Formats: sequence, structure tokens, C-alpha cells
Amino acid sequence: MSQDTVTMDKIVALTKRRGFIFPTGEIYGGLGSTYDFAHYGVLLKTNVKNAWWQTLLQERDDVVALDSAILQHPRTWEASGHLAGFTDPLVQCLGECKRRFRADHLEPGTAVCPVCGGELSAPRDFNLMFETTMGAVQESGNKVYLRPETAQGIFVNFKNVLQTARKKPPFGIAQVGKSFRNEITPGNFVFRTREFEQMEMEFFVPPAEALQWYDYWKQARFQWYVDLGLRPDHLQLREHDADELSHYSSGTADVEYLFPIGWSELEGIANRGTFDLTQHAQFSGEKLDYFDPNTGARYTPAVIEPAAGADRATLAFLVDAYDEEVIGDDTRVVLRLHPRLAPVKVAVLPLVRKDGQPELGREIVAKLRKRGLQVEYDEGGSIGKRYRRQDEIGTPFAVTIDHQTLEDQTVTVRDRDSLEQIRVAIDALPDHLVTKLSAEWRSPKLDA
Repeated sequence: MSQDTVTMDKIVALTKRRGFIFPTGEIYGGLGSTYDFAHYGVLLKTNVKNAWWQTLLQERDDVVALDSAILQHPRTWEASGHLAGFTDPLVQCLGECKRRFRADHLEPGTAVCPVCGGELSAPRDFNLMFETTMGAVQESGNKVYLRPETAQGIFVNFKNVLQTARKKPPFGIAQVGKSFRNEITPGNFVFRTREFEQMEMEFFVPPAEALQWYDYWKQARFQWYVDLGLRPDHLQLREHDADELSHYSSGTADVEYLFPIGWSELEGIANRGTFDLTQHAQFSGEKLDYFDPNTGARYTPAVIEPAAGADRATLAFLVDAYDEEVIGDDTRVVLRLHPRLAPVKVAVLPLVRKDGQPELGREIVAKLRKRGLQVEYDEGGSIGKRYRRQDEIGTPFAVTIDHQTLEDQTVTVRDRDSLEQIRVAIDALPDHLVTKLSAEWRSPKLDA
């Protein structure tokens, strides 16, 4: 096992070279801090989101799904406090570079631009929400906002879900969707962008049980990342100090990952109390409480919120999986992704493009796809280069068809991590691969 040599520059280069992530509008010079997920990036991020859905929906009875609109009623953002308080302090260079900075990211008392040395303006509040207009005429009365978070769409649907889902507290409403924040200083690749995808769940509980469920979800969400292959020594659960807490929170903890840029947030778990439902009830005039028929008590549920970034999680899995090892005179780059997350599960590679090998390869691909596996067929270039390509996109297994295959109907199965190669009969191949992919998996980095 090699040392942890990953850098953000290496991840950026790999994701572009192998078709994970492209800069948006690159042919026009790009658009600041926006990115397009390419084929393997789509597959990887989809697997991350599916793993999240599986944990919260398929494996539980107390969480239901929602997909709320990006454009919410404007009163939503008044009730939530986003219109009045969703701001960052902004200063701008008055000198040559005209750069903007978050005042709270500069050293206290800084009066000159850290880039060009020009004078800095006085701080002013900068609202992070994107505005747009609804309807045919651009008038102030038609002003709406791109949602800065998915959570509020859940809160305003609490009553609807409560009446239709046949759930009672404690229960959760989960959704995955795009959010938008007009960040002053986005950066570090897809870690902080103005358009991003969230995986959020609001868990509604009796107020007396809030602390208990807050502790539960902190540990459960931390373990989710470990179970999907992130090294425990690169993860930490950091409780917020009192002066860091949002106005609605009585407790917040971040799952942080040790990126090449340092420890940074992957997911926040917050005890939001009864703030959200109380606010929306006040602004809408609708009752957003719960009547317990067993006790006769009526109460406003408290909320525990695990909120994760799908883009940040994808980046963390890429960073953690990245490895370099020297084999002979060659350096192999490999993504040791957990098999559940790997964009492609199996590559089928005929050794040569003749003697019926491509035709047999296509038959094997069809058999494996019928078992639900994401399979890639590749017959271009030397077998060594094709192995290296599959290593760089994180494919756990490569099936090679060679001259012996035509004699005894066996193929070579190559393991991405150990590089072990074994012969497996074609008829037994689907069961063999499904079993291997479903088996308990540990990253070689953990075992090193």
C-alpha cells in the first residue's frame, strides 16, 4: 500500500481525464464554481444517493420520501428566516483586483485586500438566495427564490404527509434535491458550489425525546460513511460550540472528513427543536401540531435534521478511494471505491478482437446485466491499458476472455485491489461476481 498521496489537483485531473466531472461551459471559458457530472460521475453520485435512500427508506419503517419543488411560496422564506437572516458579511477590494471576500474569513481587523493590497470596503450583509421572477411580466410582486435548502419544502408539507403517510412521531421525511446559494467565495472543486445537491431528512419527535434522537442520528450518520468505506481515522464528529449554533438549534454536530484542504464538513446533524413548525404555523395560520390519541396530548414536534451534501459525499469517497502504488517500473492509479459505490461493477475485456472473443464477450455482458450489474465492455487498446483505465474508474472486477476461454469455457477474473486473477467457468460467473460484490468489504487502506 502506498502513502496517502492524494491532492485536490490529482482528483480534479482524474475526474476530467476519466469522465467523472467537467467544468461547466468549458468551451466558453467556464462558469465560476459550476460543474457538470459526466457518465462515471453520474453513476457514482447516483450510487451514493441510492445508498442514502436504502439506509433511510428500505431498511426502516419510520421514514417516508418527498420531492418538493425548487420554487417554494415566497412566504416560506419569511417564515424560515432566510429573507431576513440568510446573509454573509461581504467586503470588496476597492483596488485593482475588485475581489470579494467574506469578512468572517479574513483576519480580524484586516483593512487591505489579501490579493492586491488595495483598500477593502466596509462589510455589508449579502443575502445568499438567488432571486428570479415567476410569470410573464417581471414585477416585484412576482419575485420568487431558488431554494437555498430542501428542508423547508419538508416542513410546509408536514401536515399533508402526516394525514397521508399513516405515521406518527417519531418519524422522518426524507428528500434528495438541488439547492442554490449565491456563495461569495465558492471553491475547492465541487466542495462548495452555488448549485449543489442535498440529501436531507427531517425527523419529527416528541420534544421530550429530542436529545435522545439527536444522539442516535449523530452516531448513525457517522457510521454510514464508515460502512461505505471512508477510513475512520479520516472522519470525526465535531460538536458545535455555543457561538456557532444557528438561531434555531440547541445542538449541532458535523461529520467532518479530512480532505486535502483540511477537516471540512460532510454532513450536519442539528436539533432544531420546534422552531420550524412553530414558525410556519404562525405565518400560514395552519395548525402544524400532532394529536396523540393514546395520551390525549397535543404538541408541536421537535425536529432532528441530518443534512448531507451529495456532491461533498461523492468528493469524499473519491478522495478516500484514490491510491497510487508502484508495480515494477510503473505507478498504478486506482480508485478503491466500495463496490456499492463503484460506477461500474464489472468490465468485460476480450484479449483480442478476433476468434469469436468479442461475440462471446457480448454474451457475457448480457448475462451479467440480467443479474442487475453495471457492466462495461471494452475491446480497444492493449489489455494492460484497459486494466489501468478500469482501475482509475474504480471497477472492482475485470473479466478477461482469452484463448483458453474458447477451449474450456472459463474466463479470468481480476480483482482490482489485490490484483489476484482466478479462472471461473462462464456458467458460474454471474453467481461468483454477485457473491463477491455482496460480500463484506474492507478497503486495503484499512488493512494496510
